[in-house]
Amino acid sequence: MEQTLFAGSANARLAEAIATELGTSQGALNIDRFPDGELHVEIKQSVRGHEVYLIQSTSPPVERNLLELLMLADAAHRAGAARLTAVITYLGYARQDRRVLGREAVGGRLIAELLAAGGLLQRIVAVDVHSPAIEGFFGVPLEHLSAVPLLVESVRNYVTENSVIVAPDLGAAKLAERYARPLGLPVAIVHKSRLSGSEVSVQRVTGDILGRTPIIVDDMISTGGTVEAAIEVLLSGGCKPEITVVASHGLFVGPALKRLSVGPIKRIVITDSVRTPEGLELPLEVVSLAPLLARAVDCLHNDRSLGDLLARA
Repeated sequence: MEQTLFAGSANARLAEAIATELGTSQGALNIDRFPDGELHVEIKQSVRGHEVYLIQSTSPPVERNLLELLMLADAAHRAGAARLTAVITYLGYARQDRRVLGREAVGGRLIAELLAAGGLLQRIVAVDVHSPAIEGFFGVPLEHLSAVPLLVESVRNYVTENSVIVAPDLGAAKLAERYARPLGLPVAIVHKSRLSGSEVSVQRVTGDILGRTPIIVDDMISTGGTVEAAIEVLLSGGCKPEITVVASHGLFVGPALKRLSVGPIKRIVITDSVRTPEGLELPLEVVSLAPLLARAVDCLHNDRSLGDLLARA
């Protein structure tokens, strides 16, 4: 079965890098808008009988990028594609996996149902989803890949005998262990409570941070509130003012630039799962997901096991 890759507009640079890793080129398509603002998606080549991979991030603006992905899937389906796989480099709404206050929408479940609607997609590939439990929402198989091994190797160059892996909240504790084991480092956990979508409150730290160099790890950086609060309590606990922050996804929305551009952050290591805003004056080091995603596409296309590419607890 012939393989064809199409890229949405959310992260065209990463899609091109994936195609290069696979030794192929992207399929031809046209994405534009009618004068009234309606999205228009047209595939410009034959895909009849092809296995089609749609590469798209549902990063901000989430609704626009999500709709674009759905219309890409519909266009490919109507053009006769034999099998459709969505490669979602960042899955928006994954944080909304349950009701907290009692009268809110469970956005993660709704998005999962939208992606499975109409039976267009046969499989979804996603990277370091915020809540792994969200897999149960999907009516199609979800291949949950992890960028942690790539990030571990990138961070290894900065590890010293005094380094400590820091989970900025309890939710990141298992993630911290996945970094700590291959690096041979201890773990500290920051205990926080969330006040709003952008504000958090920190109570204490569990673990030895006195005189140590923190490596804060999380699945994503959004407004930077969690990282800012963690750094404040780490400094008050006597850590060294040389902090590395590592995350799979760098959204950098709202007050993130203001919060992260001051203080003792020496470097921020992220992947290219989300297109980084132009002119972002932060000490960024970007690790490409292209090798990981190209290998995953190759394995799926040739019916081979994804093995160690999958996220582990």
